[in-house]
Amino acid sequence: MAQESGQPLASNVSRLLQALEFLGQPLPGLALSELQSAIQAEDAGSIHRLLDPHVLAVVSINPESRVRVERGRGHVVLQQAGFTAALVKVQNAGAVKAGLVIQSPQAGPSYSGSTRLSVDRLDQPTLHQVETPLPGPRRFAVLDWYSAPPMTAGLSGVSVEYAILLIGTSDAGVQEIVLQFSVGQQTQDLGFRAELPVVFESRAAVPVRIQVQDSEDAEAFVRLLIRDRQGRVWPLQVRRLAPDLFFQEQIYRRNGEVVWLAPGQYDVETSRGPEYVRQQQQLTVVPMVGQPAESNVQILTVRPQRWVSPVSRGWYSGDHHIHDAGCAHYQNPTQGVLPEDMFRQISGEGLNVGCVLTWGPCFEYQRQFFRPKVDQLSRGQTLMKYDLEVSGFGSQALGHVCLLNLSDQVYPGSDGTKERGWPTWTTPVLRWAKQQGATTGFAHSASGLQIDPRRAAQRLLEQCDADGSGLVSGAESESVLLPLSFEQVDAEGDEALGIGELQSAVNRVADELPNLAIPEMNSVGAMELPVAVSEGVCDFISAMDTPRIAEWNMWYHVLNCGFPLKAAGETDFPCMSGMAVGQGRSYVQLGQRPLDYAGWCAGLAAGRSYVSDGYMHVLQLQVLAGEQRASAGERLLLSDGGRVRVQATVAGAAEMPESIAYASRGMQDQPRWLGDTVTLHGERSRKWIAGGERRVELVVNGRVAGQRVIPADGEEHELEFEVSVDRSSWLAIRSFPQLHTNPVEVLAGGRPIRASAESARWCQAVIRQLWRVREVNIAEGERAAALECFERAIAEYGRRAGECEP
Repeated sequence: MAQESGQPLASNVSRLLQALEFLGQPLPGLALSELQSAIQAEDAGSIHRLLDPHVLAVVSINPESRVRVERGRGHVVLQQAGFTAALVKVQNAGAVKAGLVIQSPQAGPSYSGSTRLSVDRLDQPTLHQVETPLPGPRRFAVLDWYSAPPMTAGLSGVSVEYAILLIGTSDAGVQEIVLQFSVGQQTQDLGFRAELPVVFESRAAVPVRIQVQDSEDAEAFVRLLIRDRQGRVWPLQVRRLAPDLFFQEQIYRRNGEVVWLAPGQYDVETSRGPEYVRQQQQLTVVPMVGQPAESNVQILTVRPQRWVSPVSRGWYSGDHHIHDAGCAHYQNPTQGVLPEDMFRQISGEGLNVGCVLTWGPCFEYQRQFFRPKVDQLSRGQTLMKYDLEVSGFGSQALGHVCLLNLSDQVYPGSDGTKERGWPTWTTPVLRWAKQQGATTGFAHSASGLQIDPRRAAQRLLEQCDADGSGLVSGAESESVLLPLSFEQVDAEGDEALGIGELQSAVNRVADELPNLAIPEMNSVGAMELPVAVSEGVCDFISAMDTPRIAEWNMWYHVLNCGFPLKAAGETDFPCMSGMAVGQGRSYVQLGQRPLDYAGWCAGLAAGRSYVSDGYMHVLQLQVLAGEQRASAGERLLLSDGGRVRVQATVAGAAEMPESIAYASRGMQDQPRWLGDTVTLHGERSRKWIAGGERRVELVVNGRVAGQRVIPADGEEHELEFEVSVDRSSWLAIRSFPQLHTNPVEVLAGGRPIRASAESARWCQAVIRQLWRVREVNIAEGERAAALECFERAIAEYGRRAGECEP
């Protein structure tokens, strides 16, 4: 080896000492003043003499980049539920500058079976484990290089340097960890010489008991987000098994439960979901003396504090789309998680109702938890029921459907399986559910309702370019539904529409609500919804988890045709999002009656509700005409039109997460994506946005008829609008994309709502587009009945178009 230069080594060790001090883990017994003098003198020999007794492992890289390792003289004691800094000496004869890789059979996730798509959506790819059984020995260790400043990532290429290896463990007591070093594939020396088995002693963690003081619910769970001073989340996510979910940063505990932490200082964030103030406190965990005992247990007191209380006004929150298996959930060591694990999530986010839906993944295992009534864990103002999503089997290609308040999960002829007997289109499934009194709707609605301007324009051209000229004349355009009027599309003013003009028009309206662009209808959202609605077997369209314009656009068009379709808020946890249950919610008005699941579902179907992300609320809504008054899901009768007053009590949280989902981050130039919880549209932000303003709008037949701006200050604000209703209409309050009430119907002269012939034509067009792209997914023996049903729906929308007032 060439003569070692003292200056790079001195600089490396100086930074190493700074990092160890920052970590709060100085080397015990180190002659620090003598080492500082050696660093000042750039004396390589003295530096090695003083540091080497503390080295855990000596890694050597030869000129061919082969790696071997030997045990150093250092003694390292680990800490359960914590990281311990260990010193590694690297002798780099190969002048390698790549990162030094550390692995171990005892390290890595404690689970497997989560899907990469779901973990990528959570922006946590390091937590992913492929869909295979866990190989090898039990995993309890976590290994990572400390590469934050002042240390550097990778090797410097100098002949000798020192690195800090962080070793974490979820176990206490004696344990062996095999350390495996490399600088890339096939660089480990032969004969296992790059592996080093080390026996460690691990000190036990300290039990921290959670003391929850909640005047509303003594048994409530609370959300805890615990970080050490280096910003690491505890308990370690990669080591978590149920009831703690590895893909969430937070955990949930109730009064008397324990979190095991290493001695040190922590920042703790507590809450019970979006209706509560996010509180911060510091926690100092002191080393435990002797064995765990009552006197050794530390206390963390949590006092949940509301900023808004919908339940005090009879509004009961619920998330109708939660899963305990599949997507981000693991399938090993268990097939998803258990009811008690999901109840913890539901209570911890302050939900009154949580619907856990059995679906394709782990169907056979999870269906054992279904009961006709609420789960036995339900209590007081927190209910949980297992129901069904038809997804991963059966009719999924024509849209996933949520079936709530079922008394029987077994479809006739299915023999309790998902492989046999299920229809391959959705209307028969919905009809079966309605026959047993269920509440029904389509899930993650905008999946497949996205607009592809190029393809949509090409379809328009193919459908109406009768003479093959590649242009659409005014006469030819009458056979299709253009996204804008002919004159508005004709940007060149030549009385002919080319593919570029059509594409530009489609792209333009995709950011408008409502709009007439025809979506692709090629995924698993509200695909067959217009058909099912016309058959009277669909109660709701799901909202609050996919792009909001696409969700609400279909809803508006169906409402404009006079169908009483309601909106319901969902999360599709942990598929569309695994951040927390209740990201999308329905607030159902039950008045003075006690909370019960059947009543809540009935209110959902009737539209006595609003959908929200929990950070924006309408605590009261009334539409008044003379002595009459009506709220969401109700009807007001006018003799023949007239003016009505709309009164609303609204409140917006004083802070909310920075995210596309809440329109608090970016994409203002492309509002078509706002509200999306599925795609990140950039790096995930963990910031919170304080204050600001919220626009509250009165919507009549899908169009804004009035607006007010309120401060986002956590206070209630009284708003009033007055509007003239000259024909039967639906009215609602919204704050895009965070909030929408279900409509109040105002009927003039007893006439039904027929607000827009264009909306009816749009519904016809999407049904035809769905048949074009999904006919092949319907079993041949069912296709004739499906076609008859689709054609019946098209005819019904045509009839309603003819009844619309100009």
